[in-house]
Amino acid sequence: MSTKTLAVLDESELNDGEMKEVNFGEKGKVLLSRLGDKVHATSAFCTHYGAPLAKGVLTSDGRVVCPWHGACFNVCTGDIEDAPAPTALHSFRAYIADGKINVTANPTHTLKENKDRPSKLLASGVSSTGKGAVIVGGGSGAFHAVESLREHGYSGPITMLSKETYTPIDRTKLSKALITDPAKVEWRSAADFKIKYGTNIRLGVEVTSLDLQNKKVILENGKDEIPYDQLILATGGTPRRLPIDGAQLENVYTLREVADAQKIDAAAKEGKHMVVIGSSFISMELVAAVAKRGLASINVVGMEEYPFEVVLGKEVGAGLKKYHESQGVKFHMNTKVEKIVASDDDPTKAAGVVVNGNTLPADFIIMGVGVAPATEYAKGSGIQVEKDGGIKVDKFLRVKSGPDTKDVYAIGDIAIYPQATGDETRIEHWNVAGNHGRAVGKTIAGSPQPFFKIPVFWSAQGQQLRYCGVGHKYDDIFVKGDPGEMKARYMSYIDILRLIFKQFIAYYIKSGKIVAVASMQNDPVVSKASELLRLGLMPSPEEVKAGKDLLSVDISTQDTLKRVDIDSA
Repeated sequence: MSTKTLAVLDESELNDGEMKEVNFGEKGKVLLSRLGDKVHATSAFCTHYGAPLAKGVLTSDGRVVCPWHGACFNVCTGDIEDAPAPTALHSFRAYIADGKINVTANPTHTLKENKDRPSKLLASGVSSTGKGAVIVGGGSGAFHAVESLREHGYSGPITMLSKETYTPIDRTKLSKALITDPAKVEWRSAADFKIKYGTNIRLGVEVTSLDLQNKKVILENGKDEIPYDQLILATGGTPRRLPIDGAQLENVYTLREVADAQKIDAAAKEGKHMVVIGSSFISMELVAAVAKRGLASINVVGMEEYPFEVVLGKEVGAGLKKYHESQGVKFHMNTKVEKIVASDDDPTKAAGVVVNGNTLPADFIIMGVGVAPATEYAKGSGIQVEKDGGIKVDKFLRVKSGPDTKDVYAIGDIAIYPQATGDETRIEHWNVAGNHGRAVGKTIAGSPQPFFKIPVFWSAQGQQLRYCGVGHKYDDIFVKGDPGEMKARYMSYIDILRLIFKQFIAYYIKSGKIVAVASMQNDPVVSKASELLRLGLMPSPEEVKAGKDLLSVDISTQDTLKRVDIDSA
């Protein structure tokens, strides 16, 4: 279809630093963003989960941040700035004439279902010569690395090697929604990777060692080997199991892959007893996902006083605990599991979990006690594998040890990477892995990209909990609102018209600075906080305690451009 030009808004209705979603014809929507005298037009919806971008955050250096999950785009070009955006936005011509803002666009590209813009370089521009880039792993980091390589002009071959039997998936939906069909959560089909991105994917294969001297990846203990020009290690994590009796019984589940979700889904039926060991994010997301299934009991065993305490603190943890208790969940906190006991009828299956001398009945058990970096294959390669299983990398995410520190990268859960504070940290966030992949893709494509992104994550806990920053081992916490006043999702119509959850914002303070922010029912506070942290413009703890609202801090108008450019440089 040919393009159309329509007057979509009076110029006076869009001020500097503002965004507005406007109609384009009968069914189309366009996002208008004004930076000084210049108006930009793009697709109106985030390409991740379809959030309305007009409700997000605009910065004067041309970024729009999704209000939900931290995806970020360039409003001038539509290009992806940050994961988890899987594709770019369409960018349309916008200009002002006779007091009206006019937009020229293909009407089909303004429809929500057509919001995604294909990558700039597709398979037709790919060369088949050379060894190319080899990616070990098939998760978020691997997916975004492919997208970024092609988006930034890399024309060499790309090979992805994955132990899983499906292409990269939206892994967050396994715990948050217990999705069991990989086709429903795959980002791209194998055919799309091959035809559109010129990427060869080998599924169900295991890399068992690396020959970095000769630039080769070894499969299945020597059955095959793959040469590379550039190598990206993106193998993620392996779920841990506690070293206790019964941990390996058949119905003791961890969650990492679709097959794990299928087992849990099949077990979580009405009248069954579930015991969850661990009270952090994966565990509690699964609890939320099955809470309405009519299980006979849901028991959660945790080592801390409150769920989520290590990351979110006692105050927020207490509020979330109160919510889950209202849904029938029973907690056993400050407690260690003594052992898992087998069934008398079937000794291959667990029948209970022993805590404090008492046995909690269990038809199935979830062990959500963290993950270990999946780096066994790297041992013996010359790369130094740290005590926790991680691999140290430099600011470009290149490995810092081994015989090849120029063309080997480590990303995602396995990477111990430098922070702005000077520390080195390994962060197990799905979003971090995606942004690592994007940065490495850009570097390999010829535009070296030092990695500095603010970690963002979200969790389904009846309502969406959002978090940004690095608040580990914070000194203090300031909570605005009351997490303890959360209410159940299912209630009277009158109650639903009120707040389903009491709004709150939690500020995490370390060395006199706010280093992380969490919230519920306060979008786009966390999106704004992530940009303030990126720019070094976060208000002080004293200002926030005195009532300063993060959303009131101007980082959008032309007057702030010099300050934003200096701080984001």
